[in-house]
Amino acid sequence: MTTPDADGMLAEQLLRLTRRIHRIQKLQLEPIGITPAQARLLRTVAFYDQPPRMADLAERLEVVPRAVTTLVDGLEGSGWVRRVPDPTNRRVVRIELTDTGRATLNSLRGARRSAAEDVLAPLTAEQREVLGGLLSTLVDGGPERRC
Repeated sequence: MTTPDADGMLAEQLLRLTRRIHRIQKLQLEPIGITPAQARLLRTVAFYDQPPRMADLAERLEVVPRAVTTLVDGLEGSGWVRRVPDPTNRRVVRIELTDTGRATLNSLRGARRSAAEDVLAPLTAEQREVLGGLLSTLVDGGPERRC
């Protein structure tokens, strides 16, 4: 059993690591010309089998639809996505990846891999395996509490 002080230290270490990963990832994204929020939206659009509606994206990202509209505007301006009409309901707009968007996704995957390699560089293969198991336990561990 851990003490409250030890749990607090672990929480602080996790937060510091998260901030470090975000800083590294942001540096990796700059040459691509995309923000972390835009990158997340691009990955989310790619997640769907068919072009999602703006409402689907907002729900999946847990943001207000207005935020998705602003992000889509930026991605569309860069040629990474395009708005297309829904074939069954002309009032609905769907968001689809362009070929440029798919190529950018490949670059993003490389940037994420590179960021992970930077963070994991000090660990041995055995330590990485242990960390992977621990992270899986934390990610899959239990119900989320709402604050």
